[in-house]
Amino acid sequence: MTLAALILDGGKATRFGGTDKAFVSLHGRPLIEHVLERLLPQASSIAISANCDPSRFAAYGLKVVADAPAFAGCGPLAGVAAGLRWAADEGAEFLLTMPVDTPFFPRTLATDLSPGPSVAVYAGRQHHLASLWPIAFLPELEDFLRQDTKYKVRDALALCGARTVSFVSPRDPFANLNSPQDLSAFG
Repeated sequence: MTLAALILDGGKATRFGGTDKAFVSLHGRPLIEHVLERLLPQASSIAISANCDPSRFAAYGLKVVADAPAFAGCGPLAGVAAGLRWAADEGAEFLLTMPVDTPFFPRTLATDLSPGPSVAVYAGRQHHLASLWPIAFLPELEDFLRQDTKYKVRDALALCGARTVSFVSPRDPFANLNSPQDLSAFG
């Protein structure tokens, strides 16, 4: 199975005062570096989903994919669609997605979620964007995003037939660091 990975950094980070979460420091390093460290051994190629100036990520030497204009305003699923299109060009069969503010996910996540489509669950809570998406799902996802509806990642996962994979750990490996308070709790 050929697997590509996408780091999702498309949020507005309002609880961080609009600061790009990718560059928020945790243990002396930007969050994106924590996520990259865990993804590098798990994927044949990695890209970043971001709608800002791609030169901000130049130091990482990764492709930066922006949401297609047709899907602007569709939330993280627009990033997933852009990532699926990029991963298809890379010759991947699956795309592993991970939010940039989730630095503690398992180093075996790709293996644990295989075979896809699948989504991570911890303590009964589904972590929608810690998912393994089939590249072949792109046309259906784009059709879904063209509908006049509220775009929920949970609905897209159901549409592609994602199975849930439960993780057991002393603390949530998919904890999102959404605010300075969250960051200090893990810092």
